[in-house]
Amino acid sequence: MIYREAGQFKNTYASDQAIFPIVQDRWIVLALLVAAFCVPLVATEYWLQAVLIPFLVYSLAALGLNLLTGYAGQLSLGTGGFMAVGAYSAFKLATAFPSLPIIVVFLLAGLAAALVGLFFGVPSLRIKGFYLAVATLASQFFLVWLFNKVAWFTNYASSGTITAPPRTVLGVMVTGPEATAGVRYVVALALVMAFALVAKNLVRGRVGRCWMAIRDRDIAAEIIGIRPLRTKLLAFSVSSFYCGVAGAALLFLYYGSAETLAFDINLSFLVLFMVIIGGLGSILGSFLGAAFIILVPIFLTNAPEAVGLGLPVALQKQLELMVFGGLIVFFLIVEPHGLARLWQISKEKLRLWPFPH
Repeated sequence: MIYREAGQFKNTYASDQAIFPIVQDRWIVLALLVAAFCVPLVATEYWLQAVLIPFLVYSLAALGLNLLTGYAGQLSLGTGGFMAVGAYSAFKLATAFPSLPIIVVFLLAGLAAALVGLFFGVPSLRIKGFYLAVATLASQFFLVWLFNKVAWFTNYASSGTITAPPRTVLGVMVTGPEATAGVRYVVALALVMAFALVAKNLVRGRVGRCWMAIRDRDIAAEIIGIRPLRTKLLAFSVSSFYCGVAGAALLFLYYGSAETLAFDINLSFLVLFMVIIGGLGSILGSFLGAAFIILVPIFLTNAPEAVGLGLPVALQKQLELMVFGGLIVFFLIVEPHGLARLWQISKEKLRLWPFPH
């Protein structure tokens, strides 16, 4: 009787497992349709330009860093430099080949960043941890210095800035001053969703298992036949490709024009904080971390005015930094695995509510 009941429970659980992914996919499709068609119609210019577009761009960068740090276990502080490679490569390609489609420009810029990341990933075979972080930090400073000193990358502009030229897709202006925020948002959304889908399937396949094996037990992984150098270099190249596309999107879809200061070490730390807060080794965590970094400062800026508390601008900025840092520490103490783990725990509790056990 016990075995029969256990078997019945097992069959019921299996049927639930077969149904839940279908329901989950329907909710994902519905959310994408709402994000693509409804949000551009109802969102204001401020929300599109100052919140949603940077959220999507930074999510793509955090996704690339999460593949390297969260799944492959290789700590990197050169994200800003790789994003700069993507931005400057896209600028040079777009200005040198005006007839080249902008999507192809983004992909080629990501490929250029992947080659650079492949070069700077070579030391990962011999060093790891904080030593590898210092090596990637050197790439950050070198790349920013290179783009700042060599005028060829800026087409010898006296101001030292690069400006995204106007480009169209199917007759619609998607980059440049005439491109609307709604169109740029839809392009950024399409890029992020496509690359998130690729990353999701990548980490669930053979490549992702090799990355996680190197992350958890690199010596044991080498014993069972996984090649450390090839696996680590692949992680660096794929991560740099994502960061390069994110850098191109940052210039063409968000900033419009930028200097090398836009890709300094602060950007690398910002993306790293997104990954840590959102959750290492989680695709969803990349999006949650980017949302946290983008939305919390906006909330802290508007909160004093909402409660009728007038503060000097300098004091308000310092309080924002203090509260923001305190929230980061709080979340890391409460759940070191990030917001993605908190979301998973919440879903599990809701499934059992109101009879938790």
